[in-house]
Amino acid sequence: MTDFVVARVGAQGDGLIEGPQGQLYAPYTLPGERVSGRVDKDRLTLDQVLSPSADRVAPECRHFGVCGGCLLQHWAAPAYGAWKRDLVVAALAREGVETHVHPLVDAHGAGRRRAIFHARQIGARTIVGFAERKSHTMVPIVECPVLAPALAQALPAARAVAEAIAPMRKPLDVQVTATDAGMDVDVRGSGPLDPMVAMDLAAVAERFGLARLTRHGELLLQRETPFVTMGRARVALPPASFLQATEAGEATLARLALDMVAGAGMVADLFCGVGTFALRLAERHKVAAFENNAPAVAAMVRAGQATPGLRQVEGEVRDLFRRPLMAAELARFEAVVIDPPRQGAEAQARELAQARVSQIAYVSCSVTTFARDARLLIAGGFRLVEVTPVDQFRYSPHVELVGRFER
Repeated sequence: MTDFVVARVGAQGDGLIEGPQGQLYAPYTLPGERVSGRVDKDRLTLDQVLSPSADRVAPECRHFGVCGGCLLQHWAAPAYGAWKRDLVVAALAREGVETHVHPLVDAHGAGRRRAIFHARQIGARTIVGFAERKSHTMVPIVECPVLAPALAQALPAARAVAEAIAPMRKPLDVQVTATDAGMDVDVRGSGPLDPMVAMDLAAVAERFGLARLTRHGELLLQRETPFVTMGRARVALPPASFLQATEAGEATLARLALDMVAGAGMVADLFCGVGTFALRLAERHKVAAFENNAPAVAAMVRAGQATPGLRQVEGEVRDLFRRPLMAAELARFEAVVIDPPRQGAEAQARELAQARVSQIAYVSCSVTTFARDARLLIAGGFRLVEVTPVDQFRYSPHVELVGRFER
């Protein structure tokens, strides 16, 4: 064993050690700690923390350090929050972008409202849980403190679903989403279901009061219509819908984005999903929303039509990666809200840079692609006024943000 001193925590949540042979990655360590462990190539397997940091705290989950879901439960909130903000500052600096970065907003709220459990059949046992970090090895889970109370029965429900499908001996993913009508469950990986297995799954749905049970989006059983509330609207969710990880996160991102375009007339919502921003925008603005997922667009439009007091929401199914809105098409909008997937929206950012849009609220789940797109917008004449980092993935290196751009 060799002793090392941890220099800092890197962008992926590992402690970084500057050694004579180069940089070592040391998971579950903190800046300034003296630690010992076994070196394997560029990684340190922690054996002992010889001099703990004053910022080290007791983790809240018994699976911490084995389960790969949370990496930073051992870090006190103030230092952890400052580190997450610094991730945003560093990503912008790498692209030569300067702006005011606000302190991190804690948007964990009641906890995460969606989870994907892995299920594997090992001999006669059905193992349900998460994977170890950087591994396919399964970790059986008996608790997950980061989940919202509405998912208190998510783990036993996922286990019951997996046990019903166990005779097929298929590796499964069980996605569970908390909705206002109960849990919405989608099973992936099973292949076509035997009629007897389908009957067993129906019994599981009844036992746990599932709102809906689907297989790869194909309906198996629905007791209630799964819906969520977005502003004034109630959205009936298509199977396996994407939602922000926490209710508090969704509300925070929406509040920030809407404030940034408050004075605009017609607003475009790009990568709109099921209407997270569009349905709230429609309380005050005319809105045209664009998304490649046809069921999501249809759900958003129906929700808007069914909600008294909302302005009409135009919905168009469009692949904004292959067919971004061109500068001429953007001419009718005063402002844009954009919330692309992790890969960002490079093609769309290039068109926005040439458009006459005066305000952009850019919501991002990747500081790296946001910084790249910000550089393109700034080169096109925009100013990045401010950025607010938002934390709805507590204990992870994942950080979201909203940036305000003005001509």
